[in-house]
Amino acid sequence: MEVRAILSIVDNHSLALPPRISEAGVGDYIALLKPRVMSLVVFTALVGLMIAPGHVHPVLAITSILCIAVGAGASGALNMWYDADIDALMSRTSKRPVPTGRVTPEEALAFGLILSFFSVMTLGILVNWVAGALLAFTIFFYAVVYTMWLKRWTAQNIVIGGAAGALPPVVAWAAATGSLSVEPILLFLVIFFWTPPHFWALALFRSDDYARAGVPMLPVVAGPDATRLQILLYTIVLVAVATAPWALGYFDAVYGVSSLVLGGWMLWLAINVYRRREGALALRAARQLFGFSLLYLFALFAILLLEVVVAAVLAQFG
Repeated sequence: MEVRAILSIVDNHSLALPPRISEAGVGDYIALLKPRVMSLVVFTALVGLMIAPGHVHPVLAITSILCIAVGAGASGALNMWYDADIDALMSRTSKRPVPTGRVTPEEALAFGLILSFFSVMTLGILVNWVAGALLAFTIFFYAVVYTMWLKRWTAQNIVIGGAAGALPPVVAWAAATGSLSVEPILLFLVIFFWTPPHFWALALFRSDDYARAGVPMLPVVAGPDATRLQILLYTIVLVAVATAPWALGYFDAVYGVSSLVLGGWMLWLAINVYRRREGALALRAARQLFGFSLLYLFALFAILLLEVVVAAVLAQFG
């Protein structure tokens, strides 16, 4: 009886705890933005902006790229908010700010929503609403369609969800022109078909992580051999799609030859992944493809950017 009485008194006179003081530092909020992903988004968007016809005022160009970068960061923050439970189970993501408790889920959500709102509104008001609407769709597609639905539901998650990562050059083109055209759609397709081989190569040597977290990545659901076949098939399509802008006359021979050389090496690495199926050699082949795929995409877009710069310099002195 005495114990019950004491517990009753404690329960009835419990002190309200003060609100939790955030432990997050500036570095934690930067980590929420997924800076490595953001850097690739910024670069592909810059290329989309630079190859667009006409002249864009430098202030509007910088504003556009900043808004796209912030929108990408907002998507990353919303992704980390929603995926905190599975991030905690994966060695690759367990040190992120939300699973470690340095940033609360509420803080990550608020941060992502605020950045989303201001990036879309700023781009729409200061540049144009075609670009603003496309940026809003990109954030929605990544944060809701991919993160909240596809990622935990289907092995085709990164195939469909990859559309979000392929949209930045389209948004940037729209920021420069106020419209869409064939060129940004071709850039979209290059990134779209690049995404599956890139992420499935990662999934091959991180399959235990995904299985532990219950994420239905293709190696977990269909097995590594089926994944290797899909990597090879998507790489074949990627090489063809990446060469198409040259064949169709949109980009010149420098890009065309470079895409063939880079694509040939990418295809060879994909074949190597398909052939090597066991042990350390299989893991090494997957890691090599994953690493080169980053260089492949960067090089393709860098060549396009270099062509624009060279053409501008020649026109200046011509």
